[in-house]
Amino acid sequence: RVSGGQDYVEPVYFYIGAVLGLQAFCVTALFVCSWMMSGTWVAGVLTVSWYLVNRQDVSKVLQAVPLRDNWAVPYFSCQVAALTGFLITNMSSAAEMFCSLTMSISTFTFLLLWEHAHYVLFVQGLCLLLMDSLDLVPQKKTDHVQKIYLSSLVLVYLFHFQNSCLLSSPLLSLLIGFMLARYFQRRMKMGPFVARLLKLLLHLHLVFTCGITFSYSMKKLLPAAGSHLLLKVLEVKFGLKATSDFVTNFLLCHDELQTPGQDLFLRLTQTSLLPFYILVLSICLLSTLQTVYRRLSGQPISSRLRLEDGRIGERPAVVYHVFHSLAFGFLTLVFDGMKYLWTPYVCVLTAFGVCSPELWMTVFKWLKLKSVHPVVLSLILSTAVPTIICFSLWREFYPRVLSELVDLQEFCEPDLLELINWIRSRAPAAAVFAGSPQLLGTIKLCSGSVVTSLPIFTDVDLLRRTEDTYQVYAMRSAEDVYKRLTAQKTSYVIIEESICNEVWTQNGCRVKDLLDISNRHVIHSKGEMFSLSKHGRFCQEIKMDYSPYTNYFTRVFWNRSYHVYKVNSVLSFQF
Repeated sequence: RVSGGQDYVEPVYFYIGAVLGLQAFCVTALFVCSWMMSGTWVAGVLTVSWYLVNRQDVSKVLQAVPLRDNWAVPYFSCQVAALTGFLITNMSSAAEMFCSLTMSISTFTFLLLWEHAHYVLFVQGLCLLLMDSLDLVPQKKTDHVQKIYLSSLVLVYLFHFQNSCLLSSPLLSLLIGFMLARYFQRRMKMGPFVARLLKLLLHLHLVFTCGITFSYSMKKLLPAAGSHLLLKVLEVKFGLKATSDFVTNFLLCHDELQTPGQDLFLRLTQTSLLPFYILVLSICLLSTLQTVYRRLSGQPISSRLRLEDGRIGERPAVVYHVFHSLAFGFLTLVFDGMKYLWTPYVCVLTAFGVCSPELWMTVFKWLKLKSVHPVVLSLILSTAVPTIICFSLWREFYPRVLSELVDLQEFCEPDLLELINWIRSRAPAAAVFAGSPQLLGTIKLCSGSVVTSLPIFTDVDLLRRTEDTYQVYAMRSAEDVYKRLTAQKTSYVIIEESICNEVWTQNGCRVKDLLDISNRHVIHSKGEMFSLSKHGRFCQEIKMDYSPYTNYFTRVFWNRSYHVYKVNSVLSFQF
């Protein structure tokens, strides 16, 4: 709008171009991250290659463009790349300062764009806490990162108009707990092995006790509905309680909160990523455990490591990526949506490992190889293995990717396009539309019309408004639905055939089923289902075009997929 570019590019195309540009920025950050860790651009090329062939599991942009994740996650990739450079021990002061500045900007932007960002940074903070507690990273560096976290949280709190969720966020609680525990334990990293181990356990206990106490106090002082909903969803997810609440069950039915299937690991295996990842992770983890034992035994951090030492687990950047991979990998086993924060860094860690002579040298030191000079052999393998992998990926997947690019087709849904054109040309400019969140998001993006809800599944108020709108698919009376829609000042309600006539699914996640359970309109007994509502399903009954439905609603548009009804402002009773 400022540059006048809207006269040349439609807003929707500008939006799509910006999202795709951010994805390129994300890939660039992963390339740089792998390059910095390994010291060779070959690792960056291999990272990008694995990223592309596993594109289904590394980004959501192929599924849906208008998602906050697609805007925020590239900045997290930049933050991780900057953190990786900051943790490298032999960086110059100028490079370290640049990494610090980049990390500050990207952390702030990541928190600003995505309401879930503080949970992601909390997991990252746990990794850094563990590294600091085990003396795997210089203390001044973890202190600096915590200052970046804290300053970013304060700024985002102000920019988000004093969002109380940030004050009770687990990230802030972790920072408070860590600072208090460090104040009380100033001589934690001193003493013999057993004493340091006991101090470590006490330190972690203090951190989490102080953090949980602070979080509990803030939630009592500043109650945030979103946090209660998240806790309720997790309780139902892990089988701690059952609920008939529509919003909770609706969220749990999303693919991101489902347990990943075996097809995820099958795809990663077919691209050779998973086998090499397990190899690299095992070597780095074992070397890290050796380093932990040395630190607890009193051996200080080595400032200069040589290739001949074969101690890849003593590099702070490598240790961070091992912990990062383990933490997000565990979460991926529980929530399928976490794979988008795990798989890209699987590509980074694996590409770094196979391209790093230090990894092979670490293995040769364990094997005590003497027949061939281990340094020469490690250099040969760090060049030959990634070359073979790149060639095999090119031979296997390049024709597929090329055929997809050649066969690009415009996505066109005629019924949806017809609906959008009708809204643009026939609907009043001040009209308010109600419907499913995904459809309303498309309408808002393509027509700019006012809508009652959006596909933002962290806002409790929006979710409750969505529940009221979805009552058009329940067994409700026309008067009841009318009251709910007029309470939202709805002008038009859109009924989708795909939801109204959705076939039965094994997991019971149809919108109709969730509504019937929430409204207690059906009961299940001895394998049979019985209806307890005296009304028919609204979305089906309204199509019959008889009273009392015609008293409250007037159909103004319809095609095979969508029916648009005007919510009458003046009731006309027909008998």
